Amino acid sequence: MILELLRKRRSIRQFAATQVEQEKIAYLVESMLRSPSSRSLNPWEFVVVQDAATIEALSKAKPHGATFMKNAPLAIVVCADPNKCDVWVEDCSIASILLHLAATDLGLGSCWVQVRLREHDASKNASGYIAGLLGLPEGMEVEAVVAIGYPKEDKAGHPKDTLLYDRVHYEKFGGR
Repeated sequence: MILELLRKRRSIRQFAATQVEQEKIAYLVESMLRSPSSRSLNPWEFVVVQDAATIEALSKAKPHGATFMKNAPLAIVVCADPNKCDVWVEDCSIASILLHLAATDLGLGSCWVQVRLREHDASKNASGYIAGLLGLPEGMEVEAVVAIGYPKEDKAGHPKDTLLYDRVHYEKFGGR
């Protein structure tokens, strides 16, 4: 059940030194490709990375919040050509959450690394850095990288009593 996956899913930043099997990678890829897309334009593109040196280079895409990724055995770069669709960010985000849920379903851990609108250094943004690293076509923008692997840490899902039910409104804002 989807709610059970959501109850279990947590961001995992520590991974065991175990490779993700090819059949599990195929499952993850199919999950992303089944993602809904506005007007079925499917503007997203995915780069599946297993090479440790490339993943370590990806972990340097921005100065903060990505270094944990260097120990992940798998990284999937989620990108798109913004000229294909005005809601490419939303479409990429939907594909990314399906990737997270599929990883959880397989007993894998995952964590989102925000790339869009992040800087690499004073001269280049994180998307441009990754585009150069992976040879992305001109105009392609990277939204995020999802680090995936077998969890080295065991994190319980968030307790139900921590959910922000006060942010849910019925019929109109403020309605209970």
